Amino acid sequence: MKWSVWVLPWALAISGCASVADINESLPTMNVISGKKPHEYAQCLSEKLARSRGALQIEPHKEGVQVIVPGKLTSGPAAVFDIEKRSGGSSIKLHESMSNVPVRPTDVRDAATECISG
Repeated sequence: MKWSVWVLPWALAISGCASVADINESLPTMNVISGKKPHEYAQCLSEKLARSRGALQIEPHKEGVQVIVPGKLTSGPAAVFDIEKRSGGSSIKLHESMSNVPVRPTDVRDAATECISG
């Protein structure tokens, strides 16, 4: 019992310390193609996540944009979308800071899926 009292807060603290570079080193949790242009897809994400995550950080990246999603309970980033232009749409990769945690918020993944074609 004592062990769990010390490990849980430590694990929560570590999960909030991830940087964009750290998150991008993890394997993508989603790798899809959309018919939307990079900025259209990023705008859709912003609209879907506005209520649960607040303002997303959208930056130019290669031939597209990188979208940084803030954490719900932490000050650091929770997820990073790499959205690159391709003929007829976009290539989208989602990297999540807690990708190895089976019980994590699903709002980011849900928004990513809804924005593919909708």
